[in-house]
Amino acid sequence: MITLSLIGIGTGNLDHVTLAAVRALNNADVILLPRKGDAKSDLLDLRRLLCERLLEAPVTTNIVEFDLPSRDDGRDDRNDYLGAVDDWHAAIASVWAQLIDQHLPNGGRVGMLVWGDPSLFDSSLRITQRLSAAGRAVEVDVVPGITSLQVLTAEHRIPLNALAEPIQITTGRRLRERGWPNDAATVAVMLDSGGAFTTLPPEDIYIWWGAYLGMEKQCLIKGWLSDASGEIIQRRARLREQHGWIMDIYLLAKQPLI
Repeated sequence: MITLSLIGIGTGNLDHVTLAAVRALNNADVILLPRKGDAKSDLLDLRRLLCERLLEAPVTTNIVEFDLPSRDDGRDDRNDYLGAVDDWHAAIASVWAQLIDQHLPNGGRVGMLVWGDPSLFDSSLRITQRLSAAGRAVEVDVVPGITSLQVLTAEHRIPLNALAEPIQITTGRRLRERGWPNDAATVAVMLDSGGAFTTLPPEDIYIWWGAYLGMEKQCLIKGWLSDASGEIIQRRARLREQHGWIMDIYLLAKQPLI
């Protein structure tokens, strides 16, 4: 039997890792660390640092790094996009299976360090399901983590929703395709390739934006969209050029949150 622990590690900030995550890391026989190319080597370095700081001596856990399959991002149609993601998940599941067979042929506990929380815009659970669907005996253990959305609201010192009003969490792609969601007073936008908010009428919309949340290079901008939009676009481009990658998220509201 394989126990696969999906361990939410927050935004890479050591102080945001829960005690449950620390226990799961130390209980793992093997920890798998994905390499995402030179442009995102910071993400691998942070995972390495967490293992170095949180694994208790003497360290008996086997830490295995592997190259994460790349996704075909050249498909613009929604069905093509979903097909590309499906193919990508299948490729990752295949790599996971090979690594598990190689390093735990007789069973054991595998740890996967998941950014944020495994439940929020992360596909680790879906990929794990593919292992079970292929007939593998896999028991899944999920350790929740602090999400970038929680860090965003904490750093801007705001609640997530307006009083007694709903919020919708969506993606940059959906915001571009559909505009402001119906019946949502507040919209949280993740996985934006850049500037989806520019498709909205800027009047009477406030934005709280953050990049590299929880990290030393964290950057925050807030203001009325009509004033802050250009600054965010320019700052985001500079940061991406400087670091070779960027993770950002933002909250939009049509009324005060406090």
